[in-house]
Amino acid sequence: MEKPLITQAMIDAYDEYTHLTLDRRRFMERLTALAGSAATAAAIAPMLAANSASAEIIASDDARVTAEDVTYPGGSGEMKGYLVRPKDASGPLGAVIVIHENRGLNPHIRDVARRMALEGFVALAPDFLSPEGGTPSDEDKAREMIGKLDPAATVANAEASLKYLATLQGVNGNVGAIGFCWGGGLVNRFATKSPDLKAGVAYYGAQPAAADVPGIKAALLLHYAGLDDRINAGIDAYKKALEASGKTFEVFVYDGVNHAFNNDTSAARYDKAAAELAWQRTVEFLKKNLG
Repeated sequence: MEKPLITQAMIDAYDEYTHLTLDRRRFMERLTALAGSAATAAAIAPMLAANSASAEIIASDDARVTAEDVTYPGGSGEMKGYLVRPKDASGPLGAVIVIHENRGLNPHIRDVARRMALEGFVALAPDFLSPEGGTPSDEDKAREMIGKLDPAATVANAEASLKYLATLQGVNGNVGAIGFCWGGGLVNRFATKSPDLKAGVAYYGAQPAAADVPGIKAALLLHYAGLDDRINAGIDAYKKALEASGKTFEVFVYDGVNHAFNNDTSAARYDKAAAELAWQRTVEFLKKNLG
């Protein structure tokens, strides 16, 4: 079979499946109708999804970093996470919380934490499903579990992650956060509640309520995908609220790319040019704000 053509309608259907109302059976029915056959749909589905086999851009045993699984006190129980440091750092470093998508703490997010460490930060990728026993291997199950998390308790666990990071040896006390998809939304919510978060980077994340924006203390960098109508519907109101409250923020919309454009394990949605530009801006922003 030749490489199948993936249309925007197929990508939109996948987004509805992973974020809104479609279940797996109805998604495959819709994909089959769009693709023209069940066989073609079966070939396309893995290209829309994330492929954990391609998650390691930075090898887990890369000699330039030290990485370990850690546990630490959460808001009301134990949190688990993945802590990564640059191996040959000189002097205290800024720290970054790396917040996963709605799939939980998976190999891709661990890889992003290693990338962040190679940029000169101490990186912690918490598992926000720790209160429910941790991230399962089944992505559908992980999405279901994340949908049931209590928002206030999740923000409390983000604050606990910040406190844990800020006091680690080799950290300069400045902590930021970067999040993707569900994690981007959490960065936005977390920023409205945390007096100590110095910088937040949200990739295609849902916006907080305008009434909560005055509570933001952190500088914000907001990345959006031009084709992501679902999330982009909230940009204007968020910008208006940020401007009215005199907050420090930057917004970038990457034309012609889809939600999850940064996730290089998703062949259909990843956009190399947009991802590299957004990453460059992210690193510069975090270095400016975290030292």
